[in-house]
Amino acid sequence: MQLIVRKEYLNELIELYGTPDIKVITGIRRSGKSVLLQEFVSYLKSLEEAVNIVMINLQELEFDHLLEYHALHKYILDQHKEGMTNVLLIDEVQLCPQFELAINSIYTKGIYDIYITGSNAFLLSSDLATLFTGRTMEIKVYPFSFAEYLTYYGITDRYDEAFDQYVRTGGMPGSYVYKTEDRQYDYVRDVYSTILIRDLVEKYKIRNKSEFTNISEFMMDNIGNLLSPNNISKTLKNDQSEITRKTVSKYIGYLENAFLFYEAKRYDLKGKKYLANNSKYYLCDTSFRYAVNGTRNMDFERVYENIVYLELRRRGYEVYVGKLYKKEVDFVAKKREAQIYIQVSDNISDEKTFEREYSPLLAIRDAYPKMIIARTHHETYDYKGVQVVDICRWLRG
Repeated sequence: MQLIVRKEYLNELIELYGTPDIKVITGIRRSGKSVLLQEFVSYLKSLEEAVNIVMINLQELEFDHLLEYHALHKYILDQHKEGMTNVLLIDEVQLCPQFELAINSIYTKGIYDIYITGSNAFLLSSDLATLFTGRTMEIKVYPFSFAEYLTYYGITDRYDEAFDQYVRTGGMPGSYVYKTEDRQYDYVRDVYSTILIRDLVEKYKIRNKSEFTNISEFMMDNIGNLLSPNNISKTLKNDQSEITRKTVSKYIGYLENAFLFYEAKRYDLKGKKYLANNSKYYLCDTSFRYAVNGTRNMDFERVYENIVYLELRRRGYEVYVGKLYKKEVDFVAKKREAQIYIQVSDNISDEKTFEREYSPLLAIRDAYPKMIIARTHHETYDYKGVQVVDICRWLRG
């Protein structure tokens, strides 16, 4: 399998190098966390300083004897070298039961710079504070962006064709080794099944697997729609399911913790407050929707919306759904003092569609930038202060 350097994530690790935090690399299964750790090791080896690198991959047979936390702890202490910068990197740390006891003990001694990755079932962002007594710094890894997809395949022209293919097959790098779309979808379905069954059904002891699966697939089919545990419960009850709102809420939380879905809360632009009722949910990668639910309903507008949402998160924005009176703005993207209002569409060549997209933006009276991201196939242009940007060009950065 071809490997590419994911510079943004690698730079995050380099920036955190030498800090006292426990660096935890999180993200959906098979999104490239292990490869990122290998890239960081290569960086450490290039430094002109005495670095003692202790790299442990608990999936490899030669480290089988460390699948007990006392043994892991002793091995790490034995590998420490005085007078050097000692860096500890553990891949798939969750394979050692009670690994956190060993990590916390090593952290307390202050003798290692610590980096760990693990399958999402065991290193969920919501669990980090309770797992570790020391401060943690999370590096969130997403599937490949469109720009990374272009780099992987060495594409330097015919970007529109490449974008059309990326929309269908997504950013799960492990699927790229397969030549046909069907085989790529087989791979993505296998990852999905592993997440649902091994990471979630077994971890949370979910008894009704079919109900849980139905909720996941319903959310996939409704990316970009306003959802709540209550309306999901009502919809499923119409299909003869007896699932309660409370159970739906719990299952949504599990799917979010596994990084399969991300929630975009609603934000009242007039009242300057977050709204508790109804959110939108976006998939970690659109390939899951097509691999699991099929390609009969491509629904490009919602899929583009999902892709833009993920790209904004990659670029470090907090992303919300904007509400202004009865109008809705797809995204309010915030990063420190910066803020952008964004509408996402497929084809805006029709005047009514174009008006539907720009009118909510023009109703916002503040001076923050406003943007329509659509499949225009044209250079960026300005309409009444609103930037109109082709999605393919925007994703290329």
